[in-house]
Amino acid sequence: MNAIVKPKVPVGAPPAGPLEWRRLVEWLSHDGVISAEEAQRTIARCSQAESAQHPLVRLAAVAMERAGNGKPLDIESLTQWLAGRAGLEYLRIDPLKVDVGKVADTMSAGYAERHKVLPVQVTAAEVVVATAEPFLTDWVEEVGRQSKRTVRRVMSNPVDIHRYTAEFFALAKSVRAALKAGGNAGAASFEQLVELGKTSKQLDANDQSVVQVVDWLWTYAFDQRASDIHLEPRREQGVIRFRIDGVLHPVYQMPMGVLNAMVSRIKLLGRMDVVEKRRPQDGRIKTRNPRGDEIEMRLSTLPTAFGEKMVMRIFDPDTAVKDLDALGFSPHDSQRWEALVRRPYGIILVTGPTGSGKTTTLYSTLKRIATEEVNVSTVEDPIEMIEPTFNQTQVQPQLDFGFPEGLRALMRQDPDIIMVGEIRDLQTAEMAVQAALTGHLVFSTLHTNDAPSAITRLMELGVAPYLINATLLGVLAQRLVRTLCKQCRELDPQASRETLDAAARPWKISGRYEPYKPVGCVDCRMTGFLGRMGLYELLTVSDACKQQVNQAPSLDALRKQAVADGMRPLRLAGALRVAEGLTTLEEVLTATPPLE
Repeated sequence: MNAIVKPKVPVGAPPAGPLEWRRLVEWLSHDGVISAEEAQRTIARCSQAESAQHPLVRLAAVAMERAGNGKPLDIESLTQWLAGRAGLEYLRIDPLKVDVGKVADTMSAGYAERHKVLPVQVTAAEVVVATAEPFLTDWVEEVGRQSKRTVRRVMSNPVDIHRYTAEFFALAKSVRAALKAGGNAGAASFEQLVELGKTSKQLDANDQSVVQVVDWLWTYAFDQRASDIHLEPRREQGVIRFRIDGVLHPVYQMPMGVLNAMVSRIKLLGRMDVVEKRRPQDGRIKTRNPRGDEIEMRLSTLPTAFGEKMVMRIFDPDTAVKDLDALGFSPHDSQRWEALVRRPYGIILVTGPTGSGKTTTLYSTLKRIATEEVNVSTVEDPIEMIEPTFNQTQVQPQLDFGFPEGLRALMRQDPDIIMVGEIRDLQTAEMAVQAALTGHLVFSTLHTNDAPSAITRLMELGVAPYLINATLLGVLAQRLVRTLCKQCRELDPQASRETLDAAARPWKISGRYEPYKPVGCVDCRMTGFLGRMGLYELLTVSDACKQQVNQAPSLDALRKQAVADGMRPLRLAGALRVAEGLTTLEEVLTATPPLE
């Protein structure tokens, strides 16, 4: 559902006709929203010049001060107040929740613009229509008759209605034009994949309608803070989903012909083989967001039962490279990590599951230490984001150029700092060890549940314990958790320190304790969460730790020694963030392994 607030102020017979700013000022003063003095000042300021703006927009620009606290009244607060006075539900339009195809089927773009209304929800029984003119109802009967549904009016701010009317109907028009141009010829099933790869029976990827839909998709994704875009073929139609703050949200359903044309268009821009649909492919695109900043997208296709699936991972420089505080490091771990990465040689590992932020941590760290005096070289699969201060190499298994070969080649390039995308096998691990033994600082990643497990994982790969002791400097394990929206979070009276201590046992959380709970508002899309932060546990390899690394190391003994050396387990790190009011205990328990 979109963000709907039900009316709190029932009124009698409403006035008829369009809104007038003078009448709104009188109502605001009568309702005690603004003082009589503020009403006079507003009338004086607005009377200086005529304007064709919507009355709510005009009053919001004046920034009237709310009676009691002096806070300015913005367009949303004014709209919400007017909705209550008019006896309508207030709705903040969330474009992710609107089925654009059904919206365009309900009325034409011209009709919506003429009456300044926008359908936002369509079910079998009713159509929900947003309006910024609550006392104009001459369109209601006609829309109900045409749609054969009950019409329910809601109040939304006029800026959103104007913006999304243009966007929704333009998108629907482009999709229809693309479908008309190519029909369903682009639809594919598992049995047709081989045949389709030999023919050109598909929508033209350069068709202007397809170009417009792809442009909309990217702009929309940047605007919604998406980290990934999924284009997924289904039996009947294609589905577009965005990953936002780690959670996938359905965005739009496309006819299969249009979805395949979009995939072809993106493959073309990413220098991928457009005709080849039977094998997975990788590519990348550099574009700009609406602010003009460069954005890189990594492309990946995969043949599925109903056609070719594409995932685009978005690398925004603002989020891909951050300082340690922005990443979520506590002062305790930040100081230890800084000391570790300033060492002249050795191996530093970052561990965690896919999507836990390992790449962001590595890039941010390397960016800090990549000065003019050092040569930072990477070998990756794939290169996540192009960074001008690094010398980056892409492995190409089809040319027998994997991580071991890449590392061997880098060793002849006079490197100071080396980053290996991932240690997957003994050969890569041995090359990393050799690089560290010959005086290089090596960064890499592993997939383990926690930091101590990285040591046993290296031994499982076949690395000798004495080589681990000679080269390994430390291991950073991490997870990502959603952070509470600061605009709407509320103190949780049900939370207790005992519950938090039980989750963090045997540790006891002392000092600050401000547990909050998610509520939901228009800023966080009614989820209660906005953005994500990292949780970290940092194991440093001390002399005492090296004594535990033998032919049959005990993981429990390694973990106890790491804690004695200053490591805070992931769950404890999360519990401390809960105590600070930054996230919830449920988020931490879901993301982190249990304490043992």
